[in-house]
Amino acid sequence: MARDRSFLHRVTRRHRSGLKLGKPDVRVDLPSHTRGVKQGNSTGNYAKQPGHLPNGRSTAARSTGIRPRTKNPILPGMPNLSPP
Repeated sequence: MARDRSFLHRVTRRHRSGLKLGKPDVRVDLPSHTRGVKQGNSTGNYAKQPGHLPNGRSTAARSTGIRPRTKNPILPGMPNLSPP
């Protein structure tokens, strides 16, 4: 048991504030944006996402991935009030 504790304490590092931190996922000197990777709201991404219609309207699939057909309006004439 004592050997396990010493092993677990070696995995984490202590910071000055007393928080236990693990190994960082990326290097500090890397840029925040990688060239060639599209950012979230760049032009053209809405056409690829589920729930966005070509006329600018949206369906329930935009807001939820759990049975989106049951979340759409009952009648076709009713508005679809999906959250922003």
